[in-house]
Amino acid sequence: MITAAMSRRAQELAAERVPFVTATVVRAHAPTSIRAGAVALVLADGTIEGFVGGVCTEHSVRAYALRALESGNAGLLRILPFSDQAGVSDHVDDDGTVTVQNPCLSGGAVELFLEPVVPAPAILVAGETPIASAVMRLGAEVGFEMVAVDGDRVDQHGDGIALVVAAHGRDEMHTLRRGLESGLPYVGLVASPKRGTGVLAELRGDGVPDELLARIDVPAGIDIGARAPAEIALSILARIIAMRNGGAAPGHRGGDPAEAGEPAPGSPRLAVDPICGMTVAAVAGTPSLTRDGETIYFCCDGCRSTYEAKHGHARLAD
Repeated sequence: MITAAMSRRAQELAAERVPFVTATVVRAHAPTSIRAGAVALVLADGTIEGFVGGVCTEHSVRAYALRALESGNAGLLRILPFSDQAGVSDHVDDDGTVTVQNPCLSGGAVELFLEPVVPAPAILVAGETPIASAVMRLGAEVGFEMVAVDGDRVDQHGDGIALVVAAHGRDEMHTLRRGLESGLPYVGLVASPKRGTGVLAELRGDGVPDELLARIDVPAGIDIGARAPAEIALSILARIIAMRNGGAAPGHRGGDPAEAGEPAPGSPRLAVDPICGMTVAAVAGTPSLTRDGETIYFCCDGCRSTYEAKHGHARLAD
C-alpha cells in the first residue's frame, strides 16, 4: 500500500506538472526483499523515489518506467530470474505485459504495475472574447490544461503546446511575437483573412522574420465553415489535436525526433548491457565505461569487470 508520504509526494509532482511513473509491486515471489503493495515513483531523469527491490530490479523498473512515460501507456512488468531454458526470453505479450530476465536475481520474481502520470498538454489562450471563452471551455473538456494569459506571461509556461490569440485587436502584436519567440509548436490568431494579412504585415514591419510569421495559423483552425464561437473553438482545437498527434503545424516541416526513433530532448536513453543483455537506462549512477569513443552501460560493476576482462582496459565514463 502506498504510504502517506509517498502519496503526498505524488500529489506534489502532479501539482507541479512534473511527469512521473508510479511503480507498484503487485506480486512478489520468494526469495525477494520486497512485498506486494510497495510503491516507488520514477521521474523522467531516471530518479527512483521509494523502494521496489534491489539495485538489479531497479535497473529494469527504471528502464521500462521510462518507456511507459514516453508512450503514455500503463502496463505490467514481470521480472524473472535468468533462465537457460529454451523459449524463456524477454518479450512483450499481446496485452502489453513485458517479461524480462534479470541475471542478478537469485531466484525470486517480481511483478509491477507501471502507471505513467503525465501532465495534460497546456494551451495558452489570450483574449476576453466569446471565442476565447469557448476555446477555454471545450479545451478543458477534451483533456487540455487551459491557461488564460496575456502577452507578458506567454513565455512563463514552458510546457505549453499552443497559443490561441482571440483578443480582437487587444495587444495582439506583442502576444503573437512572444508566442513565436518562445517556440510554442502552434500559434493561432483568430481573425478574418483580411485582418490577419494586416497583422502579419505589421509584424513584418516590426522586424519579425518571415520564417516566424509563416508559423502563425491565421485564420486559426481548420476550415469547417465555422461561424458561432463554439464552432470556431472546435475548429481550432481540431487543428491543435491534429498537430499533437503527428500532423505538422503551420510553417513547420517534418523531422520530429520522436518520429525518427530518437529520444525526446532531455529524456534518458536506454542501453543494453553487452554481457548479460539487460536493458538499462543511461543515467547518472549506471555503471559505464568508454571504449573507442563510445560509452557502454552495464547493469552492475560485475558485468563491467567481465567486459574489461574480455576486451582489455577501457576508460571509466565520467
